[in-house]
Amino acid sequence: RYFWFMKENYNFLFLCTGNSCRSIIAESILNKIGKGKFFAYSAGSSPIGYINPLTIKLLMSKGHDLSTLSSKSWDQYRSEPSMDFIITVCDNAAGEVCPIWPGKPLNAHWGLADPASVDGDEDMRYQAFLDTYAILEKKIKQLVDTLNSNSTATREFLLDAISVIN
Repeated sequence: RYFWFMKENYNFLFLCTGNSCRSIIAESILNKIGKGKFFAYSAGSSPIGYINPLTIKLLMSKGHDLSTLSSKSWDQYRSEPSMDFIITVCDNAAGEVCPIWPGKPLNAHWGLADPASVDGDEDMRYQAFLDTYAILEKKIKQLVDTLNSNSTATREFLLDAISVIN
């Protein structure tokens, strides 16, 4: 049994295929509420190379710092920084063959619909981004609370805890 001892900080990698919406939103939320203890990064298996304009609009409206956000490949994180948690936030990325990550990070999947695939006028499309943000914010707050309340836990406990966050 491996025990996971509370560390000074944790690194998270949120993965999605295009790295323009869900994973970027998750990265931004965790970095905002992580308060220097939880550090988030995001990447994609096939990044599209830009952040969706509605993601930018949403994050700006919520007061997020956009200065470090970009659409990038998961290859960028194969060695540094070492990740403690890797969370896929779309069904496509969950089904892909992922790289081998150093340090044996815990892996979880939070499947969310792609807000960029919603048809309709801009208000309808923007509402899909707001809904995605609300879901991710709730999950990430639960994740932070779980980690903050368990100073020592087995890897299995933490994996179960982050996998069932809803």
